[in-house]
Amino acid sequence: MNRFESAKEIYSSYGIDAEASIERLKDVTISVHCWQGDDVTGFDNKEALSGGIQTTGNYPGKARTPEELMADLDKAFSLIPGKKKLNLHACYAIFDEEAVGRDKIEPKHFKKWVEYAKSRSIGIDFNPTFFSHPMVKDNLTLSSPDEEVRSYWVEHGKACIKIAEYFATETGIPSVINFWIPDGYKDIPADRFAPRARFKKSLDEILAVPYDKSKVYVTLESKVFGIGLESYTVGSAEFCLSYSTQNGIVPLMDNGHYHPTEVVSDKIPTLLLFNEKIALHITRGVRWDSDHVIIFDDETKEIAKEIVRNDALDRVFIATDYFDASINRISAWVTGVRNVQKALLFAMLQPDAKMKELQDNAETSELMVLMEEMKTAPFGDIWNEFLARENVEKNYFAEIKKYENEVLALRK
Repeated sequence: MNRFESAKEIYSSYGIDAEASIERLKDVTISVHCWQGDDVTGFDNKEALSGGIQTTGNYPGKARTPEELMADLDKAFSLIPGKKKLNLHACYAIFDEEAVGRDKIEPKHFKKWVEYAKSRSIGIDFNPTFFSHPMVKDNLTLSSPDEEVRSYWVEHGKACIKIAEYFATETGIPSVINFWIPDGYKDIPADRFAPRARFKKSLDEILAVPYDKSKVYVTLESKVFGIGLESYTVGSAEFCLSYSTQNGIVPLMDNGHYHPTEVVSDKIPTLLLFNEKIALHITRGVRWDSDHVIIFDDETKEIAKEIVRNDALDRVFIATDYFDASINRISAWVTGVRNVQKALLFAMLQPDAKMKELQDNAETSELMVLMEEMKTAPFGDIWNEFLARENVEKNYFAEIKKYENEVLALRK
């Protein structure tokens, strides 16, 4: 008996079908963020990162062109099992002719990305880019008191909805478009109300653009603070959740965007009670929203458990969001996305029905014992079988190092 068959028997003794779990994981789509490959630089302007975003490190081999970024994504995708989507920011527009401002971008500026996605049979998710731009004035965009600035970013938001619909139409796969703004103040503001009122007005104007809601899912992401925005964030959790609920769009939670003692895993079941769909940006915040590469840690596992045990895999849009320039960028992609998939498989291999029964019967001692037993069940053997069936290497770093030596090292 090989290791997988032995592990399968052990899980079967807990009433868990490991074969079914592997098949279930194969159908889960992870939206992979493009911005790990070039340190959130994009192609539409040469502005330094701003808006509370900071990429640290200078590991060689950063993608500098659309062609290099696409090649690096291909290498990462070849080492990541399961279904994937591409998650783009608007700053990754490709201008074959004269460049235009973000308020004037059109579907044609993303034609090459659509060709890329269609040739690989994947969908595209999207994000307006409200940072790292000259029209960000005093750290404000959609909440700016300067009408010229606010209107500029409203037009950007409208243009992005049209582009998301273009992605969905061309690929045949719905596009999730996520709105997040970095607006806020470094020190204590004199007026907390007016900026949020302007943000609400801006969102209302953007969402007045007609779009096919079967093709485009609009999400709204909150944040607790950012670098240089420590005292006040316009798009707070309360604002974004309230706006999403009132306007029938999808709330998005980034697990780096809350206070350090808050956990998104605890919020997921509540949001599922009141929303048909929810969205996640999975990351790893170390002391703050530092966007570290996702590891197989407790919170990632708890997030996955809440999705799986509540039978919500078809109700949760799962995307990754991190960027580390201190290590090989392709390794960062592969490691982080695989760890989301690992967490989902780990969750699928839990005896949820039995655990719920023990909880409902107040058998908390036995529940604790069972939970602890499952931590040392032979999960790794089931994961390795999933990798083998997906025809991807378990030990991927040698392939990444080869690519680094043959491709990345040549980028000067």
